[in-house]
Amino acid sequence: MNVQFFLLLLFLLIAMSPFWTCCQMVHAEPVQQPKVHIVTSMGEFVIQLNPQAAPKTVDNFLSYVNSGFYTNTTFHRVIKQFMIQGGGLSSDLKSKSTNDPIPNEADNGLKNLRGTIAMARTMDPNSATAQFFINTKNNSFLDFKAKTMQGWGYCVFGMVISGMDVIDAIENVETTSISGHDDVPKTPILIQKAFTEDTLSKQPSHP
Repeated sequence: MNVQFFLLLLFLLIAMSPFWTCCQMVHAEPVQQPKVHIVTSMGEFVIQLNPQAAPKTVDNFLSYVNSGFYTNTTFHRVIKQFMIQGGGLSSDLKSKSTNDPIPNEADNGLKNLRGTIAMARTMDPNSATAQFFINTKNNSFLDFKAKTMQGWGYCVFGMVISGMDVIDAIENVETTSISGHDDVPKTPILIQKAFTEDTLSKQPSHP
């Protein structure tokens, strides 16, 4: 092999290496985006979660879903042209015992757009546990701005992909004040069950 041919071959191998690296990235295993069905007393909707953007938040939410925690909890706070909130109180507005709070992952680039699901919390940015809310309009003022008490925002971790009409129906129910809670639906709106599509696929089929 002469020197010129060897140098040409070496040049081609070096030039092609980014191409192969690129191909390997394109064919990398995609991150699974779990789907969660939430069946309420007003109908069912489906949420697609984004573990790539909010891994700890998604793991936390799925732990509550898979344990049956959300069964018979209520959407206790409903505000038109804003959001519907639930997942932590019973129909008689008693708070359920939760796991420890999780870190706020709101700095993940996801925005509080209509149809997104985000974690509810107190004034403490890192206080989210089980309660969540679904934006019924674009709420940019809830987005991450800075890592400060005022700027952290609220962590979006998924999107409603089916049943937005159910969300809209819940948003428009009549509300009142009960036992110190404002914006409570006059007729309780219960989460009857919440489950992942993976759980659904593992159920035995009827003969």
